[in-house]
Amino acid sequence: MFNILSYIIFLTVSSYITVDVGRRCFQAGKTYLEYLIHDKDMCLTINRILLGCYYLVNLGYIAVNLAFWNRVNSIEEVIAVSAARIGFITLILCALHYFNIITLYFLRNKLTLK
Repeated sequence: MFNILSYIIFLTVSSYITVDVGRRCFQAGKTYLEYLIHDKDMCLTINRILLGCYYLVNLGYIAVNLAFWNRVNSIEEVIAVSAARIGFITLILCALHYFNIITLYFLRNKLTLK
């Protein structure tokens, strides 16, 4: 019973965070990519590829995370386990976001040096 409750909480919150952050990064990323690349069609293509990869990585991690879930026996464990796993997903999203920004920044610098 408690496992199902923790699955529902985890899936609901992590899905919302994944979709909302993906949508926001997609919208804000347009301006950033246009500043870096100066080609609107290429920027849109890159932005869509980044969004697709973002969703695949996050949904894959969520699915794997469910496979290794330990048995939850109380409501306190439901809250603790759900919070820890949601927090870890949030940290992964943050790391991926900054990794993408740094990669695009260095790519831009490499292209302008040529």
